[in-house]
Amino acid sequence: MDSHFSSIDIIVLIVYIVGVVAFGSYFVRKSKSPETFTAAGRSLPGWAVGLSILGTYVSSISFLALPGKAYAGNWNPFVFSLSLPLAAWMAVRFFVPLYREHGDISAYSYLEKRFGPWARNYAAICYLLTQLARMGSIMFLVALALHSLLGWDIKTIIIGMGILTFIYTFLGGIEGVIWTDVVQSLVLMGGALTCAVILFFNMPEGPGQIFSIAAQHSKFNLGSFGFSLSSPTFWVVLVYGIAINLQNFGIDQNYIQRYHTARTSREAKKSVLLGSLLYIPVSALFIFIGTQLFAFYRASPQLLPEALKAVDKADKVFPHFIVTQLPAGFVGLLIAAIFAAAMSTVDSSINSASTLILTDFYKRYFRPKAGNKESMKVLRISTLVWSLLGTLAALAMINVRSVLDAWWQLSGIFGGGMLGLFLLGYFSRRVRNVSAAIATTLGILVIMWMTFSPTWDSPIASPFHGFLIPVIGTLGIFLVGLLLSRRKEMKKRKDGV
Repeated sequence: MDSHFSSIDIIVLIVYIVGVVAFGSYFVRKSKSPETFTAAGRSLPGWAVGLSILGTYVSSISFLALPGKAYAGNWNPFVFSLSLPLAAWMAVRFFVPLYREHGDISAYSYLEKRFGPWARNYAAICYLLTQLARMGSIMFLVALALHSLLGWDIKTIIIGMGILTFIYTFLGGIEGVIWTDVVQSLVLMGGALTCAVILFFNMPEGPGQIFSIAAQHSKFNLGSFGFSLSSPTFWVVLVYGIAINLQNFGIDQNYIQRYHTARTSREAKKSVLLGSLLYIPVSALFIFIGTQLFAFYRASPQLLPEALKAVDKADKVFPHFIVTQLPAGFVGLLIAAIFAAAMSTVDSSINSASTLILTDFYKRYFRPKAGNKESMKVLRISTLVWSLLGTLAALAMINVRSVLDAWWQLSGIFGGGMLGLFLLGYFSRRVRNVSAAIATTLGILVIMWMTFSPTWDSPIASPFHGFLIPVIGTLGIFLVGLLLSRRKEMKKRKDGV
């Protein structure tokens, strides 16, 4: 353990962890039926659901990676956040009313009604694979960061995080998840604000020096406004953000399930606006910390080891600052914030995955008339299984990251078709089963080409930047589906049908 991690920091961290687990577990008395375990009895206030959405949105990867990106580059990653108002408006205007009126806790039952069982199974399986990869990645990366920060054993951190998250998710259900996410969102924002304030007042010539150094090196630049499709220009990042955020709000079980926990449709809409729009200043804060770090170590280069001055070490600069520059107690708070960001993402994945196991598989294919007691048993077992699988995926990443990276890519490929399929079903009532299946298949092939072909030494390799994969994949499925449907209609008219 780093000597800078004092006994006060240990106390702060332990108090936080014990408090979160106890608080989340408290809701066990309210999570004794499938309805309360998966939807909190549809009784929560919009502000709490909104902060939970924020907690799900901001992973520990964001907490550590955004400052690193801004330190090494500029404010180009912030353009992603600028897409949120449009995505939030569409969620409030279209998605929340759809799912609230539909009533089914599963995000993918709607696809079955539009296109048949294959669409629901495809989306649910892709979602489960993506969440498993997501849990493993987040837990592993957080353990790696804490190992670098404090010297703790990576396996111990992963197993400990898995056990702690499992306990309150298993006992408290979605209500325990949401209320702990509220606490963890506040801790996360508090930790980030603490760092920003300390950086302001640690500059040798005062806070103004941050802006002068940053301006000299164009650190506030949002990226090129050119129209290149092979680099992360302002426009490429913006359309990427629109696609990803529409996928989050329109087809991600994590978010759709939260729409159902709000006490009214109005509160559900409020939660989307609060969670999404609050992310804009929060992400700006993280990126600004990266800019502050750049200015701080430019003004005091002797405080940064030579090993961390390389561009590819940018992600380690913020952790280094935490353990070397923060006063006693604040290091524990920041470690708690990193834990908060990780746990608020993992707990959501576990609960949503368990919900889908019950609704999309167990009750559809095995026991359609399963009662409350049997359903709760399935939910509890699924929570245990998904906690174990997420922990095992994270442990596996220690030695076989290349295999899991490939799995992550594959889950992204198949998951990339989910949004296009959903938009096709929602915005075009004419598209039917066969047209949707063909469009989805072709869209997946396009996504696979864009994902893997850049490594080919071939003229047919994709010239597009990776951020455009979900954009072009989604548009491809949507447009091909419309064209096939249109062609089918014209053929019927021609044949006099």
